[in-house]
Amino acid sequence: MIYQRACDIVTDDVFLELDGVLTDSRLFLKLEGMNPAGSVKLKSALGMVEDAEKRGVLWPGGRMVESSSGSLGIALAVIAAARGYHFTCVTDPNISPQSLSLIRALGAEVVQVTRRDRNGGYLGSRIARIREMTGADAGLVWLNQYANPANAQAHARRTATSILKNIGHVDVLLVGAGTTGTLMGCTRHFRAFSPWTRIVAVDTTGSVTFGGPPGPRHIPGLGTSRRPELCRPDQVDEVVLVDEPDAVRMCRRLAREHGLPLGGSTGSVLAALESITDRIPAGSRVVALSPDMGDRYAKTIYDDLWVADTFGADVLDDSGSYPVAV
Repeated sequence: MIYQRACDIVTDDVFLELDGVLTDSRLFLKLEGMNPAGSVKLKSALGMVEDAEKRGVLWPGGRMVESSSGSLGIALAVIAAARGYHFTCVTDPNISPQSLSLIRALGAEVVQVTRRDRNGGYLGSRIARIREMTGADAGLVWLNQYANPANAQAHARRTATSILKNIGHVDVLLVGAGTTGTLMGCTRHFRAFSPWTRIVAVDTTGSVTFGGPPGPRHIPGLGTSRRPELCRPDQVDEVVLVDEPDAVRMCRRLAREHGLPLGGSTGSVLAALESITDRIPAGSRVVALSPDMGDRYAKTIYDDLWVADTFGADVLDDSGSYPVAV
């Protein structure tokens, strides 16, 4: 296919069936990193930008600002470069060096907060900084991925629709929870068109999204230090919290055993699947969302020194050494 702009290349129909992961069931991994922005967040970004354009609050040459720990910042930088907008990404020290460099390479401005919020994370500080910026500049458009319905709608219209179109009957769907835009969009669509599907939300230990106690987090993607306005916990069937070391182990195992380097969110989703395999009936069709690939984590998740310094050497010893199926 021939496209006119890079930001229009949304690959929404790439699935990988992972053999040997589940016993007596089929697992389909929806790979969302096969687009110019490298993640599922391209759909969120397009949905919010196009909604702002339709509402007349964003026009050619306009200026956008958004909070991001990496992937959405890259996606918005891709769109800004392709459509002629100025974009400012407000981020924090947890962003990977690769993501930070890429956002800047795409021509976006980066503002990095360093003060933690009251729950020990940076999200509250990032949002406070954006409120200061928009308060001082009425022409600056905050897309607000945490509360913007267009974020979730993009995934109801694209992500969830693609799953049912390509896979058909789905017994279990696992989706990671960050802003919860992908999760809530998929939940909305599945409740309407596949109400029998069991929806499992995957979050990281230390996140407060689903009411857990706050704690330190080192891997961007999942988790928040402030519940997003989009989040509706009662709409999912189950929430599974995953310790970050387990996500790291899973990522490294997938790379070594399947030739599939994926991001930390995918490691969390598949580690969550491991913990619930005994509750998945034989013959089930399971879909897990993989938000991005592993190239942006080369200096973190896939770097032995970073892993050992951050989580301890035992995580390296355990990487890839245990089976997923139980």
